[in-house]
Amino acid sequence: MPRSLAESLRECLPWRWTLEQLVERFSCVAIALYGYDQGMMSLVNTNTSYLRIMNISRDSPLVGVIVAVYYLRCVGGAIIASFFADRYGRKLSIRLSVGITIVGGIIMVTPGIFSSYIEETWHGYAFWVMLVGRIVLGIGIGGIDTVIPVYSSELSEGNARGTALAKEFRANIGGLLVAFALNLCFSPLMLIMGRLPESPRWLVSRGKMDDARVVLSNLYGDDQANHKLEELQEAQQEEVEEAAGCLLDMLCCGPGRFHPNMITVMVQFNQAMTGAGAVSVYGSQIFQLLGLSSWVAEYATLGNYIFYFITMVVTTSSVDKYGRRKLMLGGSCGLTICFTLLGLVAMGALTDNYSFILSMGTMSLVASTAIFGACWLTTVWLIPTEIYSDKARAQGGAISVVVWGFANFIITILTPIGFNNLKFWLFFVFAATNLLAGLLVWAFLPETGGRSFQENQQFFVLARERKSWFVHKVDNGSFLSLPPP
Repeated sequence: MPRSLAESLRECLPWRWTLEQLVERFSCVAIALYGYDQGMMSLVNTNTSYLRIMNISRDSPLVGVIVAVYYLRCVGGAIIASFFADRYGRKLSIRLSVGITIVGGIIMVTPGIFSSYIEETWHGYAFWVMLVGRIVLGIGIGGIDTVIPVYSSELSEGNARGTALAKEFRANIGGLLVAFALNLCFSPLMLIMGRLPESPRWLVSRGKMDDARVVLSNLYGDDQANHKLEELQEAQQEEVEEAAGCLLDMLCCGPGRFHPNMITVMVQFNQAMTGAGAVSVYGSQIFQLLGLSSWVAEYATLGNYIFYFITMVVTTSSVDKYGRRKLMLGGSCGLTICFTLLGLVAMGALTDNYSFILSMGTMSLVASTAIFGACWLTTVWLIPTEIYSDKARAQGGAISVVVWGFANFIITILTPIGFNNLKFWLFFVFAATNLLAGLLVWAFLPETGGRSFQENQQFFVLARERKSWFVHKVDNGSFLSLPPP
C-alpha cells in the first residue's frame, strides 16, 4: 500500500484494517441506516405520545401514510443517486445521500423535541412536518440503497460478493437494534467517506487509469494491480458503446437490458410481497393481533429484532456457499409455511387455547423474520449488482430501488387497512404471495453466485440466442446452480 494512503488511513482510524475491510465496514454502517428507520418506525407506530403529537388515532390510515411515503420518495433518491454515481462517481453520490438522510432525520425529530412547548400539538402541523421529514429521509435512503450495493460489489472479488453484501445487510438488522444510537455515527460516517477509494470500474470507464491502478494496488497489492486493471479495461472494451441513457430508456429500449431489468423487478417486487416488510414495520401490531398488550408487544418486537440479527450473523456466508437461487427457493417455502401457520393460529382453527395460540403464533412470526433475513434480505439486493454491464450497473441499482420503493409503498400503506379489515386472512394472502415468489424464482432467476460480471452477462446472450427466459432451457441449465469449484 502506498505510504501516503496508509498513513492517511491510520490517522483517520485507530484500527488495523485493510482498505478492503474499511470499505466493507463503511458499507455496513451505511446500509444500517435503512434498518435504523424500520426499527424506529416500528416502535413509534403504537406509541401514544407519538400519536398525540401527530394528532392522529391508532387506527387512522394516516399512520400508514407516514410510513409509506418514505418508500415512495426512495424512488426519487434512487434516480438522483444513479445520475450522480455515473456522472461524478460513487463516492460523491454516497456523500450526497448520507447528507440528505441527516437533514431528513433532523426534520423528523423536530416535532418531538418541541412538542411540550407548543400547544395543541403544533395546531395540526406536526403531521406535515413529520411527512416532510419522511420524504427527505426517503430520498437519502433511496440513494444509499442504490449506490452502496453497487460500490461494494465492484470492490469485491467474484466469489465474495455475496458474503460482503450479507455482512452489510446483517448490519441493516443491527440498525433495527440500535435505531436511535446510529444518529451519533452520521457525522463520523461523512469523515470516513473522504478517506475511501473510488470504484476502480468507474475510474476505468472515465479513462482514469492511473487512479484506478492506485486503488487496485491498495486493494490487491502491486503484483495483481496491473492484471486486474487489464481485466477491467478488457471488460470496458466489450461494453456496448452507447451510454446507458435515462432510466426510461434503460427500462424500455436499452439493448440487452430488458431481460435483466425484468429480473430486477421480479426479485424486488417478490421481496415486498413476502410480507417481511410488514412484519418489520408493523411488528407491534401483529403481536397485538395475536393477543399481546401494547407494551408487551413492543418488547416482543424488540426480541424479534434481536433474533433477526443473530440469524444474520449465523448465515452471513450462506449466500456464497449455497447460492442465490437455493436460498430464495428455500426461503419462499419456509415463509409460506410460517404465514399459513400464523393465519391458522390467528383464526383459532388449530385450538382455542390462548397459551398455545400465543406461543405458536410468536414462534411462527419470529421464524418468518429469521427465514427472510437468511434467505431473501441479501439476495434481492445482491442480484441487481451482478447482472448488469459496467455502464448500466448504477442505473440497474436505481431500478432496483425504484421497484423496491413502489412495492413497499403499496404494501406498507395497505397493511394497516388489512389488519383492520382482513384480520387473520392477511396472513394467508402473504402465504400465497410467497408461494408465487418461489415459482417465479424457480422459473426465471439464474444463479449469479460464483461467476464474474462478464460470465453473468453471458447468460443473457445465451437466453437471446435460445429465445427463452426459462433458466433450465439456457445453456443446458448450467445457470440453475453454482458453477463447479
